[in-house]
Amino acid sequence: MLIDQNARHQKPLSRRDLLGATLAAGVLPIIPGAVHAASPDPKRLVAGTRVIEVNGRPAKVFGLTGPDGRPGLRLAPGERFRVELANQSGARTLVHWHGQLPPWTQDGFPWPQSPPIANGAVQAYDYAPIPGTYWMHSHHEMQEQNLMTAPLIVHDAAELREDRQEVVLALHDFTFRTPEEVLAGLTGAPATAMAGMSMPGMAMPGMSGMGMDLNDVHYDAFLANDRTLADPAVVRVARGGRIRLRVINGASSSQFWVDLGELVGQVVATDGHRVRPVAGSRFPIAMAQRLDILIDLPQAGAFPILARLEGAGQRTGIVLATAGAPISRIAESAQVTPPVDNSLEARLQAAEPLSSRPADLVRTIELGGAMKPYAWSMNGEHWPRTRPLMLTKGQRVEIDLINRSMMAHPIHLHGHVFQVIAIDGRPIHGAVRDTVLVGPMGRVKIAFDADNPGRWAFHCHNLYHMITGMMMEFRYQGIAA
Repeated sequence: MLIDQNARHQKPLSRRDLLGATLAAGVLPIIPGAVHAASPDPKRLVAGTRVIEVNGRPAKVFGLTGPDGRPGLRLAPGERFRVELANQSGARTLVHWHGQLPPWTQDGFPWPQSPPIANGAVQAYDYAPIPGTYWMHSHHEMQEQNLMTAPLIVHDAAELREDRQEVVLALHDFTFRTPEEVLAGLTGAPATAMAGMSMPGMAMPGMSGMGMDLNDVHYDAFLANDRTLADPAVVRVARGGRIRLRVINGASSSQFWVDLGELVGQVVATDGHRVRPVAGSRFPIAMAQRLDILIDLPQAGAFPILARLEGAGQRTGIVLATAGAPISRIAESAQVTPPVDNSLEARLQAAEPLSSRPADLVRTIELGGAMKPYAWSMNGEHWPRTRPLMLTKGQRVEIDLINRSMMAHPIHLHGHVFQVIAIDGRPIHGAVRDTVLVGPMGRVKIAFDADNPGRWAFHCHNLYHMITGMMMEFRYQGIAA
């Protein structure tokens, strides 16, 4: 039997726990029809290092630790994002609040106007967050691969009224190699040449020898809340308990199928934004995406929640277990899973879609690249040698993403949310989200309102695709470069 050795970090919060915590912190819970002040004191978030055990070996990794000692941050309903980020990592860093809509200079992207934070320095942030399941990760060099990531949960009063137990499942891919060594293996360049690189442009690859590729990188392990299935996190739940499972794919180069086993869940939010419920037991999740899944446990027992690597037999996960339930060992490999696809995306419908209006600006962006030479592009250009897409505040913008490569690309837009309006030429009234998967030789159209002036990154969220060129800028008129 497995023993829950990480109870302090893995115990989820019920609504009662959340209300008690907010009161203890000086934050009043939001009651319908009433308005209360948020905490006057900023939360302290520490970027540092820690040691975890992977496959019986110690590994020094980064971490982002909140004031409660747990990874990341959790905000009460109506609470402002008032945060002081203290960099104690021993290196420069910069943290992006993925999916949030802050002013552009607080977004955590290394523009000249918002450079990385020096070791020992403290950076303050203050903006009104949007509720839902989000995450944070470094956008400096390749620190994300070394686990400079954490959950960012912004609670909503309506969710708290559901009185469900909250369980966060954060997924990562892990290697004992340095990110520079990984990149060198992909590009064929010496690892020393990779150190400190700032996403250079590379030669445009040819299309010869192309075949569908699923996993660029061979990883040593896949982690669920920093642990493998050799010793998974065990989350104690009530018999017949009601769960809100918040799944965050924080992996740098891996996509998964979330497998609920014998349980049936309902996806009710994607990337923090509500959708009409979609029921099932297995759901695809691309890099950087999030899923909120409601689960009603049928009885007492132990219920593995697994994440299965696409195109492989490897898997990771956690276990939901009622008191006294025996917990069996779970093999870290099983049947090979199919590629992650847009089968779920095609079924999703936004609960709060964009308003209906004609587009003011329509653009096509082609995604290109190949494994040899290893380089990835947008419209044939490689970051940072790219031309910005210029926007005007108030525009409705439609972007037609056409993938000319044989690999899927999870595309993320900073500072905005968009609605998926077509997949492979078929119009849909899809989900509102911030990251969408464009399949091999596939096509996805998105729409968004240009309502947040600034400079914004638009890129593939496969770290190694981004670092070798698949990124561009969306810049508003009047914003200086």
